[in-house]
Amino acid sequence: MSERDLRRPLRVTVWGENVHEQTEDDVRARYPQGMHGAIADAIAGLLGDGVRVATATLQEPEHGLTQAVLDDTDVLTWWGHAAHDEVDDVVVERVHDAVLGGMGLVALHSAHYAKIFRRLLGTSCSLRWRNDGERELVWTVDPAHPIAAGIPHPIVLDAQEMYGEHFDIPAPDELVFVSAFAGGEVFRSGCCFRRGAGRIFYFSPGDQDYPIYHHADIQRVIANAVRWAAPSVQRRAVPGSPESPRGWFEAAHR
Repeated sequence: MSERDLRRPLRVTVWGENVHEQTEDDVRARYPQGMHGAIADAIAGLLGDGVRVATATLQEPEHGLTQAVLDDTDVLTWWGHAAHDEVDDVVVERVHDAVLGGMGLVALHSAHYAKIFRRLLGTSCSLRWRNDGERELVWTVDPAHPIAAGIPHPIVLDAQEMYGEHFDIPAPDELVFVSAFAGGEVFRSGCCFRRGAGRIFYFSPGDQDYPIYHHADIQRVIANAVRWAAPSVQRRAVPGSPESPRGWFEAAHR
C-alpha cells in the first residue's frame, strides 16, 4: 500500500443522528446547528486549513453515507442515541468495510450502542448509566498518547451524564482517559482500537442535555482523535461476503 497523500486536506465527515435537536427545544437552543454542526465547527477551527469537514445526518438519503461519501472520507465521527435501530444495515456494512480498509472512526458518547460500533467490537458495549448532572473528571492515563496532547489533567465537566463500569467492550488496544464521577463510579472514557487497517477511538463525554461539545477541552480531544485516526496509507477495498476465508485472503492481496 502506498502512503496517503499528505499534501491534500484531511477529509472528515461528522455524522449526527439529529433527532434530539429536532424534537427537544432545550437541545435545539443548546445546539442551534445540531450537535454535528458544533462538532464540525470545532474540528475545522482547531485543525484549520489542513482539514476539510462535511456533515451528514440520519435523515438524509442513505443517512448521508453513500459509497462516494465514504470513499472521500478519511475519518468519520459518529454521534447517535435515540435512533440506533433506524440506521440501515446496508449503511452499517458499508461503514464497517470502510473502517477495515483504513478509514478512521471516532465514536462519541451514546455511539457505544451504535450498530457500527457494536459490529466492529463484537460485544454488547453495554454499561451502567445515571443522568443526575453530576461532575465528571476525565483523567489522562497515557499522557504520551497523541490524543492527550494539550489536554489538562483532569478535564473538569461540571455536569454530565454518568457512564460507569462494567463497560462490555474488548480490552482497548490503548487506554487514554478514565473518568470519575461524584457518585464514586469510574469509567474507561477514552479507548483506542484497531480493526483491519482502521483506527477507532471511543470518547464518552457528550450527552445532549449538557453543552459538552462547546467545551474547549472536549473539542481538543476530538480534534486530536481525528488526527490520530487518520489513515497513514492509501485505503484499500475490503472484499465483502467472501465465499471462504481463503477467497478473502487471495482477493485482499491481489
